[in-house]
Amino acid sequence: MSRMFRRYHRQIAIVLCLPLFLTVLTGMGFTIAHEWLHQNELGEFLLGLHTLEILHLEGIYPILNGLGLIGLLITGLSMTGLFSQRRNQNNQG
Repeated sequence: MSRMFRRYHRQIAIVLCLPLFLTVLTGMGFTIAHEWLHQNELGEFLLGLHTLEILHLEGIYPILNGLGLIGLLITGLSMTGLFSQRRNQNNQG
């Protein structure tokens, strides 16, 4: 089971690498441009890129990012062993 989750985790991570990187960079860039530098035009461009409004994907892109992150969270937590039942060491002897 753990091997299967590792494989899924790796596949999801490869697929989400660029979209999440784009989301993080444009989100930080928007905050810096809009709030700190008061560059509203650059901020609007970065916000359009952040939600992929430029490609008319603003309705589906955040949902796909969220579903991908939930998948990474589930597979990552399953690999930690937090939810597995541990055997009592006294009963094994």
